[in-house]
Amino acid sequence: MRRRRKVKILATLGPASSDEAMIRKLFEAGADVFRINMSHASHELMRELVRRLRNVEKEVGRPIGILADLQGPKLRVGKFAEGKVDLVPGQIFTLDNNEALGDNTRVFLPHPEILEAVEAGHRLLIDDGKLALVAEASDGKSITCRVVSGTKISDKKGVSLPDTTLGVGALTEKDRRDLDAVLQEEVDWVALSFIQRPEDLAEVRKISRGRVALLSKIEKPQAVTRLAEIIELSDALMVARGDLGVEMPLEAVPGIQKQIIRACRRAGKPVVVATQMLESMITAPVPTRAEVSDVATAVFEGADAVMLSAESAAGDYPVEAVSTMARIAEEVERDPNYPGIIHAQRPEPNATGADAISLAARQIAETLNLSAIVTYTASGTTGLRAARERPLLPIIALSPVVETARKLSLVWGLHCVVTEDATDLDDMVDRACHIAYQEEFGNPGDRIIISAGVPLRTPGSTNMLRIAYIGSDGLTGI
Repeated sequence: MRRRRKVKILATLGPASSDEAMIRKLFEAGADVFRINMSHASHELMRELVRRLRNVEKEVGRPIGILADLQGPKLRVGKFAEGKVDLVPGQIFTLDNNEALGDNTRVFLPHPEILEAVEAGHRLLIDDGKLALVAEASDGKSITCRVVSGTKISDKKGVSLPDTTLGVGALTEKDRRDLDAVLQEEVDWVALSFIQRPEDLAEVRKISRGRVALLSKIEKPQAVTRLAEIIELSDALMVARGDLGVEMPLEAVPGIQKQIIRACRRAGKPVVVATQMLESMITAPVPTRAEVSDVATAVFEGADAVMLSAESAAGDYPVEAVSTMARIAEEVERDPNYPGIIHAQRPEPNATGADAISLAARQIAETLNLSAIVTYTASGTTGLRAARERPLLPIIALSPVVETARKLSLVWGLHCVVTEDATDLDDMVDRACHIAYQEEFGNPGDRIIISAGVPLRTPGSTNMLRIAYIGSDGLTGI
């Protein structure tokens, strides 16, 4: 099943999309990778969703990526004697370590790490920013704040700290349990929530030992300031605009989105744009014009994937949301302005043989108007390099490793095919031509360009280019 677009679609599973038949409909509508939100999924449900996804994968004969999204530290205030209280801008309000029920002067904050880290002048945003406080004093046991804006606070509302770097890592005890469970299943990506610094990735790397790829969600200002370091240690990034828009000014988010996408493109790391992309389709069969423009902007920028959250997980129109997103992407990629925009951000290749080969493959393919670029990739590195070039032509990523093909299903422009490893160069060319024909990327007499590493089965050794014709029988390269 060939997609008619380069950008990928990441769909979240939930109550509206958990059964096998619906998962298949979402895949057929255009979903390439599926997200399991561990904030809501038990271990038992996660295992069942993975089983269903792998059943669909067998039915459709295409590699499907699975991403497990860890909850991360959820910071919340305690409870109030009356469930909620009214506040007045300018008044003093205290968050402390006293477990007594709160009133309109104070509330319990069950997070000693916050009490210890907040300093005078730091902002505390409650309930997605509906209540804004600024710390006036902190002694490690309580934080005396002044109400800046907002008038209400109620039980268990979330706390955001745009100015504070916490001394604890991004992995909670729940996350550790969830990660252990995820690593026992056929999951390809793990998303880490509320990353603040590159060190937050270290523990997950140590636990996972390369069994899954790591996607860092950028949703805190502290992560934006250390973006280059986080990109270097991550396998992919997500622009998580929901929390980012709470902790930073809303008007800054579009610029940060562009900054992250371009930084990831330079580094050759996949980047996903997420949150509220087709939000109105939770309850409506069509999106707003503004939402269509929002999705189009991410596609024009060259994001690897765009994500649906509640639209596919709990909405009334999950299949329509996926198919709408696919149609928007296809139309953008047909736009006459698209090639110029996408290529204006093309990064300079690194001074390596592998990067030079990938650049040459793209230039030759476009100059000669070949049918496709075919890459052999066991580890995924060659596929990532090919996608980094953002060629106008299709890229077929052939891998003998099913886990590699599944991970690469998140990457821009890659049509992933699991195939047996080539035995020699002739077999490599024959196999590439055969699959290009079989997957409807070329007809007899068409030409493709093949990039690979020689000797075969040597990870990261991309050093060969070969132009080949698809044979008259549509099967053999000549």
